[in-house]
Amino acid sequence: MPILPPVPYTPDVETYRDDERETVDQLNAAFDEILTRTHEDYGHAVRAVHAKAHAILEGTFVVEPRLAPELAQGLFARPGTHAAFVRISTNPGDILDDAIALPRGLALKVADVDGARLPGAEGTAQDFVMINSPIFLVPTAKKFAGNLALLAKTTDKAEGAKVALSKVLQAVNGALGLVGLDSPKLGSLGGAPQVDPLGETYFSVTPFRHGDYIAKYRLRPVSEALTARTGETIDTTDRPDAIREDLRQEMAVIDGEWAFEVQLCRDLDKQPVEDPTVEWQEDDAPFVRVATLHLPRQDSWEAGALQRIDEEMRFSVWTGIADHQPLGDINRARKDTYRHSAEFREGANRCPIHEPSPV
Repeated sequence: MPILPPVPYTPDVETYRDDERETVDQLNAAFDEILTRTHEDYGHAVRAVHAKAHAILEGTFVVEPRLAPELAQGLFARPGTHAAFVRISTNPGDILDDAIALPRGLALKVADVDGARLPGAEGTAQDFVMINSPIFLVPTAKKFAGNLALLAKTTDKAEGAKVALSKVLQAVNGALGLVGLDSPKLGSLGGAPQVDPLGETYFSVTPFRHGDYIAKYRLRPVSEALTARTGETIDTTDRPDAIREDLRQEMAVIDGEWAFEVQLCRDLDKQPVEDPTVEWQEDDAPFVRVATLHLPRQDSWEAGALQRIDEEMRFSVWTGIADHQPLGDINRARKDTYRHSAEFREGANRCPIHEPSPV
């Protein structure tokens, strides 16, 4: 079956809901509960989601030359090399023992990107916020708000019980995997495989404007040292920060290379904008490499980088240029909530959050 041409972007690809402001207020209320409780417990404000970082890395993001016109859009319109900042994390808003196996996140900030900015987007960077799953847990921000309200009640409580539950859920999810199934819901609750984040593939999950078109994005490990770690598990026995410790050892000797890929929407029925629980199948909408992320060997837990990147930066899908406008209900809800979380951290820690200075 031939691949269809990409669908042009128009504003009407999005469907707005009447209760979106109410949903954002619910999300912010849940965030406040998480942020306040963790700040009280730790004496330091952390992110409302993806609070625990495992690695902070710096490198370069190289845009490929001679891209096809439909791919050479926005950040990718011109070949070139940009500074890149990466934060690898786990998704809850509290800092948990690594024995609790949860999905991984990777936030990427690409510096010095030309183009008209999104409303409220400071600086000149383009952010991509990704997870190691091609789909989101729920189809709407409203349903996510309901889930988050329940999770907020468990923040920083009964960690021993969470560890025990995680081990049960990992076993169940492993059994599903043996018969060709996997459960994103089990993974989100603590049943995700305890895999090495360096071998994982990360997805934007939600769609974005790609200049004149619509796309999702993927970051895929390609260098041999990384692909050798795909599916490899980390032993967390009696090691609450095992992932951080292992990544620090690995990145001290690894020169990592990832392919950054674009998946253009080619059929709005098969690749919907408003439902991130639907995976865009590669047979219908192939991924194409448009850039390469290079992360040379380094100390992934170096104090200076932790301060500059983990403490003093924020990562948001709404930090970027208009050519990569986030699309869909989930993304629209992320705009105010991500800023809300960052402003709480900034105020509580008395530490200004800012974008990297242009070079």
